[in-house]
Amino acid sequence: MHAMLKQRILTALVLLALLVPAVLATNPLGFVVLTSLLMGAGGWEWARLNGLAPAASLATAALCASLCGALWFSGLTASALPWVWFLAGAAWVGLALWLLRAGVAAWLPQPVILRWFGGVALLCAAWLALVQARLVGVDFLFSVLLLVWVADVAAYFSGRALGGRFFRQKLAPGISPGKTWEGVAGAMVGVVCMAFAWRALDVAGLATGGSLYSRLGSVNPLFLAVSVVFLTTMGVVGDLLESLFKRAAGVKDSGVLLPGHGGVLDRIDALLPVLPLAMLLCTL
Repeated sequence: MHAMLKQRILTALVLLALLVPAVLATNPLGFVVLTSLLMGAGGWEWARLNGLAPAASLATAALCASLCGALWFSGLTASALPWVWFLAGAAWVGLALWLLRAGVAAWLPQPVILRWFGGVALLCAAWLALVQARLVGVDFLFSVLLLVWVADVAAYFSGRALGGRFFRQKLAPGISPGKTWEGVAGAMVGVVCMAFAWRALDVAGLATGGSLYSRLGSVNPLFLAVSVVFLTTMGVVGDLLESLFKRAAGVKDSGVLLPGHGGVLDRIDALLPVLPLAMLLCTL
């Protein structure tokens, strides 16, 4: 356990050493290149989860990274893309309503080409949202990332402390047996508290005012609360769906690219639906 924790910390430090300078750099090209490679790795893992051969998996990785590069050079990352956010969000909500009810048995019979294409499309949509969030501002991007991180931490601690005390039924025992309703409730409470605290700092002039919560809160407090609860819910959905896909493939982790953490998809599963939906809410 000690060795695993050390490995996780070392991997996290390496990732931060790469990501932080890329995020903070004035020229976003480094961030674009790094995140394109990240999505390429996610594409490789996705192909492997769907049973593709090694050569086809590498081709998928190259395709994902190339598509991200093409989207950047086409100028789409600087354009308003509400239709992309709507389609990606609708796809995630539809997958949740279908698969979290029907389970692995409904996923496996689907044609591999259809599963492959859908995954590549959603990875590219998430990349578009990620880069556009960075172009909006570092504080905006950080506020979106923090929503997922706070939800994850709050869910872990509330699930550990309260799991099973209020709900006898687990959240999704057939997909991810360790997740509890108490954990989800804790995640929502944690994110709402963080969002309103950040918004209060904005109003007091102690923050830049460019965060996700500033934009959502400028409508009214209810819209802010409902929006962050919805985004937190979709983060949980992303996590559960990735667990379902791994269960269908018969693997524990999506890959081994991040020692101590599993694969890339294991780290970004909650972000994949949250990023485009956050951009959609801000567009609305």
